[in-house]
Amino acid sequence: MGIENGYRQRKQMMWGLVLIAVGVAFLLDRMDIADISTLWHYWPLLLVVAGINQTIGYPSAREFTSGLWTVFVGLWLFAVFEGLLGLTFRNSWPLFILMWGLQLVLEPVLARRFASNKEKDHV
Repeated sequence: MGIENGYRQRKQMMWGLVLIAVGVAFLLDRMDIADISTLWHYWPLLLVVAGINQTIGYPSAREFTSGLWTVFVGLWLFAVFEGLLGLTFRNSWPLFILMWGLQLVLEPVLARRFASNKEKDHV
């Protein structure tokens, strides 16, 4: 139970730090000390941080794969909004099919890797 409690505390601390950073950014913007309007195109990277936070520590297999999807969606949104590699909403949808296939291939490996946490998946 100590490992699970430490994992939960780490997740809570990470979200607390994210909220503090966002709050400070808003406060500095409202006080005309800093202009954060140029930072808004980085918002999909918050999804990447959330996904990484979900995959590290001692997650269940379901939490791990959910974290991988969250990282993927965050990176995809950032790439589309920034026009990286020429990606748009129209031409990048096959990446979701590729990611789904990758998940199906990795699922047996992940199930063995997280076998000790299997009881958490059924709660």
